[in-house]
Amino acid sequence: MPVNEPLTVLVKYHCAALPPLEKLPQGDWVDLRAAEDVSLKAGDHYYVSLGISVRLPEGYELWIAPRSSTFRNFGVLQPNSPAIVDESYSSDEDVLRYPVLAMRDTEIHVGDRLCQCRLMPHQSELRFEAVESLGHKARGGFGSTGIQ
Repeated sequence: MPVNEPLTVLVKYHCAALPPLEKLPQGDWVDLRAAEDVSLKAGDHYYVSLGISVRLPEGYELWIAPRSSTFRNFGVLQPNSPAIVDESYSSDEDVLRYPVLAMRDTEIHVGDRLCQCRLMPHQSELRFEAVESLGHKARGGFGSTGIQ
């Protein structure tokens, strides 16, 4: 399989304390870090600054989702998981933020690895066609693998 040429994402850093973004060899997601210190009480909703603005390649969007350790480490949930950043959100003032809902009292500090992102191509054009039957056997309903 041929190796794809790397795509370039332009990044403006608003927080000198953050290390440069880096795609690690393992996995397809890139860690994003908090760019501010935040103290939250259980039930608080807040948009944590990630300290960067980006300009995405044409035809791509950025998906932002929790890291697997985000809830364990910080007790926060991302209420709109995943967050989608489209390529039009690309000015110097369009600073990425991570929406959180605190499930317990918590603190987030500058540099904490809070979430992760992935560059995704736009969805292809779609056409929807109404039919009388889809022609397949039921597998057990929503939320079922079909195993009884």
